[in-house]
Amino acid sequence: MLLTNSRIPKKDLDVSGSWCAIYTRHHHEKVIVQILSAKGFEVFLPLYKTTRGWPDRYVQLSLPLFPCYLFLRGIEGRRLEVAMTSGIFSIVGMDGGRAAIPESEIESVRRAVECGNRVEPHTFLRCGDRVRVKSGPLQGLEGILVRKKDSYTLVLSVEVLEISAAVEVDVSAVERAGTRHWSPCGPEAG
Repeated sequence: MLLTNSRIPKKDLDVSGSWCAIYTRHHHEKVIVQILSAKGFEVFLPLYKTTRGWPDRYVQLSLPLFPCYLFLRGIEGRRLEVAMTSGIFSIVGMDGGRAAIPESEIESVRRAVECGNRVEPHTFLRCGDRVRVKSGPLQGLEGILVRKKDSYTLVLSVEVLEISAAVEVDVSAVERAGTRHWSPCGPEAG
């Protein structure tokens, strides 16, 4: 599941420009999406489903995949309007400017959330083999393959924020996507 401003026709969105990350107040992501969408911004808030239990009941919730973050496109010339929105702490940046997030990373997360497989937050990783999904609804996505108990997950990362999400995959549907990533965990494999 994802939360976007799907009510606004694509022709009315400012899709020029790159994606950026917005750092928000905890538990305010969904409200901020509504506010920014009403202002005409293209907003992406990936959500995942989880079940939380209390002594008397269980509830299924849709929570942000990356807590306190949402993604925004079309802020060129409207940076102050975004920064002054209630609940927003900052526009994530590097070296004094905003940090652009590649379209491919946003699209990978979007496809993983929409595919119907179980998606959940995951610790950001640098170690491991980079793989590409060769068949199924996630075909073409690249990420890091991780074994989790008796299943395999594909970890998708947004490098700028050092955040990741994991989606279950069939290990027979992936292939190595090149060499091992450089990591502080060991030498590069070739």
